[in-house]
Amino acid sequence: MLRNQVTLVGRLGSDAAITTFENGSTVARFQFAVDRYKQQAESEAALYRMFAWGNTASFLTNYCRKGSKLAVSGRLVNRTYVDKDGSTKRITEVEVRQVVKF
Repeated sequence: MLRNQVTLVGRLGSDAAITTFENGSTVARFQFAVDRYKQQAESEAALYRMFAWGNTASFLTNYCRKGSKLAVSGRLVNRTYVDKDGSTKRITEVEVRQVVKF
C-alpha cells in the first residue's frame, strides 16, 4: 500500500505564525529549511512551506523559534488559491503531524 508520508530534518526558516479560528481550532504556518548538498561539500537550503494543527501548532509556536533544529513528519498537500490579481495558483505544502526538537 502506498502512503503519502514525508520526513525531513532541518531548521525553522521562520517563526511559526499561529491562527485561531472561530471554532477554537488553531493552525501554525511556517517555512522549513533543509540542507541540500552539492559537490565538494557545498550546501544550499531548500525551503518548504509547512503547516500544523492543534497541539502540534501550539508546540511549534511556544517552544520553537527561527533556526530551531527539528525533525518533522507528515504528508504532502496540494492546494489551489486565487491571488490578488485573479490568477489561480497551485502550491504544495507539508501538513506536519509529528515534531521532534533537537
